Amino acid sequence: MATVALALLDGMPLYEVGIACQVFGVDRSELTGPKGGSGWYELRLCAAEPGDVGFEFGFGVPAEHGFDALAEAEMVVVPALPMEYVESELVVPSGLTDALVRAHRAGARIVSLCTGAFALAAAGLLDGRPAATHWMWAETLRRRHPEVRVDASVLYIDDGDVLSSAGRTAGLDLCLHIVRRDFGAEVANQVARRMVVPAHRPGGQAQYVEAAVPRTDAEGLGPVLQWAAARLDEPLTVTDLVRQAQMSSRTFARRFAAHTGTSPSRWLLDQRLGRVRLLLESTDLPIDQISGQSGLGSAANLRRHFTRHVGVTPTDYRRAFRTRNGQGPPDRVV
Repeated sequence: MATVALALLDGMPLYEVGIACQVFGVDRSELTGPKGGSGWYELRLCAAEPGDVGFEFGFGVPAEHGFDALAEAEMVVVPALPMEYVESELVVPSGLTDALVRAHRAGARIVSLCTGAFALAAAGLLDGRPAATHWMWAETLRRRHPEVRVDASVLYIDDGDVLSSAGRTAGLDLCLHIVRRDFGAEVANQVARRMVVPAHRPGGQAQYVEAAVPRTDAEGLGPVLQWAAARLDEPLTVTDLVRQAQMSSRTFARRFAAHTGTSPSRWLLDQRLGRVRLLLESTDLPIDQISGQSGLGSAANLRRHFTRHVGVTPTDYRRAFRTRNGQGPPDRVV
């Protein structure tokens, strides 16, 4: 059995802890497959000191091991951190970061789920590496640890001995990927079926990121953005926005970047893709009609931009989100 140490802190969100326990803590050694029958993972719950660990909503578990047990494990999993370590400059406990370093030096794989990446970054284990975290906190991680190559578009990253997932259920995607890596696709698929989830989701977390709401100011950009947002089905250009703002091109570009954080052309594309998402989620319109209503021209142009920026095809996106507004039965997962 591969020993998996789950590193716990008081106040952790329950969801990611549950994901790790469900995948690695349930004995599935009876599963068949190319590598089946070789045992399953042995999950050990670890905390700063052995004893009860409390999570959100008043739930808690007894941790039988201290953080010193991390160095004895073949894999260490850090679930999402308590929010005070993410929202503020509160330092991740050195007892955890030091134990992560020792475990990594001893040859353990180190895995973070969601904002657990902040602990790995604080330990220096993500220096110079690509890393994933929840898209809402990706910029915070990037700013706090500029040496980390944060990727906010993917569901998870496997960098060999250090792995990280994006937000929430992306942690389940990573855990199933680890099972696939350790026991083969057949066993991972069986685990996914028992959990009634897809064995592998297409695309990245870009398909779940909300379209940014641009900030406006009192110098003319607010009305211009509202004017453009109401005309996305028209062939608007940056020149049209400049003319509507009654500014020089240079002044408009400078103010636009300062108040939206992006360029006018990228803002237009983002708004159009946002319109596409809404229509895919809430209507049964064919792609060519959606492309016309979003100002993207042809269906081929829509598919190209959507797949490049969202990470999945429009068809896959509609399939994933079509029950949001009661637009049809969910797909069967078998």
